[in-house]
Amino acid sequence: MKKDPRQQEWERLCRAERTFIRKGSHSEDTRLNRFLADKIPEQLQATLDLAFAKAFQLIFDKGTGIIEKTYSKEELQHRFAVNAYGARLSETKQSLRSFAKDAGTANRKNLLLSGAEGIGLGALGIGLPDIPLFVGVLLKSVYEVALHFGYTYDTPGEKYFILKLIEVSLSHGRDLREGNRSINTFIEEPFVPDPAELSAQIRRTAASMSQELLYMKFLQGIPVVGMIGGAYNTIYLQRTLKYAKLKYHQRMLIDTSSVIPPDDAC
Repeated sequence: MKKDPRQQEWERLCRAERTFIRKGSHSEDTRLNRFLADKIPEQLQATLDLAFAKAFQLIFDKGTGIIEKTYSKEELQHRFAVNAYGARLSETKQSLRSFAKDAGTANRKNLLLSGAEGIGLGALGIGLPDIPLFVGVLLKSVYEVALHFGYTYDTPGEKYFILKLIEVSLSHGRDLREGNRSINTFIEEPFVPDPAELSAQIRRTAASMSQELLYMKFLQGIPVVGMIGGAYNTIYLQRTLKYAKLKYHQRMLIDTSSVIPPDDAC
């Protein structure tokens, strides 16, 4: 029996998920990382943990309104409505991929912004102060992905989902596999975290980011040479956005379909 476009799209996303997990099986131990290993101050990891956690909390508490001034929320919601209407009228491979296509166009601008910001501050040897800016661009980018797939981002449940997406996207090996399963569980059975649970997830996401960006943020604090570390902002942002688009797309297909039941997992 020929599969309908929605089932074909679901299977395509499942293949993309398996590829993402396979590529993230091992953390890359580069020559640069090995060179920097014995030069990292002992307290830098803890300092980064705290800096990332404070950045997330600050933006959640006071920064979302500022971020929303950088794009038209109404326009993105309208674009989603147009794509959703088109998919209902004629559900084809093209119409089901229109959401991701529009999200990708918006993401390219954010990747350029992140790269320019990271390289510019790296040239000045500014590492830690870059963290709130990087987190701001990261959340702005994920917020736009959410809107392109018809989701909001300002409720406790959606904040938890976004934090979990970021944490998992920067994980490796067993942590990546288990984290991806927990994301799938949330998609199938969303819940509203209490304040303590949301705070705990902020700390987990901050730890995941600080562990992955440890060497680059150290390097970014060195004038001129720090441009290399700052340039990695774009690489990590791109990885997170790739995973976010994948999971929001899967979530949308599940939430709008009776054809793909929760037990038809990838």
